Amino acid sequence: MTTYVLVAGGHMGGWLWQDLGDRLRERGAEAYAATLTGNGDRRHLAGPETNLETHIEDLVQLIDHVDAPEVVLVAHCHGSFPALGAADRRPERVSRIVYVSAPLPMDGFSVHSLIREFETDPAVRDGWRQRAERAEDGWRIPPPSLDDVQKTWNSVADVPADALARLVRLASPQPLGTLTQPLRLSGATAELPTNGVFCTGTGMSIAMVESLVRSGDPRFRVLTEPHVTFFELDTGHWPMLSAPDELAGVLLRAAAGEGQRVTA
Repeated sequence: MTTYVLVAGGHMGGWLWQDLGDRLRERGAEAYAATLTGNGDRRHLAGPETNLETHIEDLVQLIDHVDAPEVVLVAHCHGSFPALGAADRRPERVSRIVYVSAPLPMDGFSVHSLIREFETDPAVRDGWRQRAERAEDGWRIPPPSLDDVQKTWNSVADVPADALARLVRLASPQPLGTLTQPLRLSGATAELPTNGVFCTGTGMSIAMVESLVRSGDPRFRVLTEPHVTFFELDTGHWPMLSAPDELAGVLLRAAAGEGQRVTA
C-alpha cells in the first residue's frame, strides 16, 4: 500500500487535501495531510521566528510518526520547499517526491529569491514583493483575498464556487520567514525519484520544460535525469479542488514509476 504525505503551499492547511485524500483511500492508498506551523488550525502557533526550517521540521516529525516504511511526498505550490528539505533530512523514509503545480526548489534559494530569479511576469514578481512589504508586524503576510487568488495565484479554472469561497475563508497569514529563508540541502536527495505535475491552465507544460533544458542553463540539467518524469493535467493551479479524481490517478501512476521523461 502506498502512503502519501500531502503538503500544501503558502497560506493553506491540510484541509486543502480533503477530497484528494478521500480519493486516494478509495483506491487503496493511505494519505496524511500536513498542516504546517502558522497555517490552517495551527495558525496560532506561529511567531516572528517561524521560518522554512520550522516547516521542514514539521514534516520531518510527521514522516517519523507515519506508520509506514516509506512515504511519497506530494507538494503543491511553494510547499515544494519544505517538502524537499524534509526529504533531504529523511532520505531513507521518502521513496518519491511529486511536485504539483510547484516551482522546483534549489539549494541556496528561498521562495522569494527563486521568484525574483526565474519569474518572467513582472506583475507576479511585483505582487509577491508588495505582499511581503505589507507583512503585519513585520513577519506575517496577510492571507490572500479573492482578487489575489484569481489574479496572482495562477488559474482557478474549474474550481467550484463553493470550494473557491472556502479557500479564501480558510486561508491563513503566512510567516514571512518561511518564504525568505534559503533552502539548504545536503545532496541526499540527488537521485530521489521525482515527478512534476503541470497544470496546463496555468500556462506550464512539458514543452516548457524542454525549452528550459534547451536553454543550456546547467541548473535545469537535473530535469533530464532518468529518475525525473512529468505529467500534465488539463486544469488550473488547484487540481485537488478542480480535478481530484484525475490528480489521484496521476499520483498513483507516479508511485508506479510512470511519467514522461525529458531528454537533453
